[in-house]
Amino acid sequence: MPYKMITQLPDGVKNNLPKHAQEIYKEAFNSAEEQYGEESRAHRVAWGAVEQKYEKDGNGNWVKK
Repeated sequence: MPYKMITQLPDGVKNNLPKHAQEIYKEAFNSAEEQYGEESRAHRVAWGAVEQKYEKDGNGNWVKK
């Protein structure tokens, strides 16, 4: 199920990632789900895309690299 808006993302994404990272997640998820047809794989791909641009700081917050 593709996400049309970031407000539809899972709580773990919405509550932890900055808005730009949520956009990255949404786009990567939608693309991967279309390509692979597997939701769990699409979530892994989406997190991988976020981790290319963002990392957790010492306080556990996601920040731009």
